[in-house]
Amino acid sequence: MLSVSRSIVLPESELVERFLRADGPGGQHVNRTESAVELRFDVMHSPSLPDDVRTRLLARSDRRLTDDGVLVIQARRFRDQSRNREDARERLVEILRGALVAPKKRIATKPTRASKMRRLDGKQQRSKIKQNRSRSWSHE
Repeated sequence: MLSVSRSIVLPESELVERFLRADGPGGQHVNRTESAVELRFDVMHSPSLPDDVRTRLLARSDRRLTDDGVLVIQARRFRDQSRNREDARERLVEILRGALVAPKKRIATKPTRASKMRRLDGKQQRSKIKQNRSRSWSHE
């Protein structure tokens, strides 16, 4: 059981782990042990996720999310399998907790009168600088 929040708990049966050889330092040891972990979680078909959380997760443009709605997390930060396994699970929980909170609606605002004036003043100054350049070129 992987606890995400009070209301969301993922059973082990929904998590698919695959162990593979990690790249990086480790000498000959790295070629023999499968210390990297690939954790897969099917967001699309998980009965443990509420619909709003599922929708937010699937709407994210996350490269770890496959076209089938499966979230794939690879952990190869550490040299031993157990720490990588723990790391992958922590990252999954972090992603799921991020989707629990609904994003705030943006309230459209109008620019203030002073900010409009500053913008127009800046445009006028720039225009004068460019006009002065063209005058100086024509006299040469």
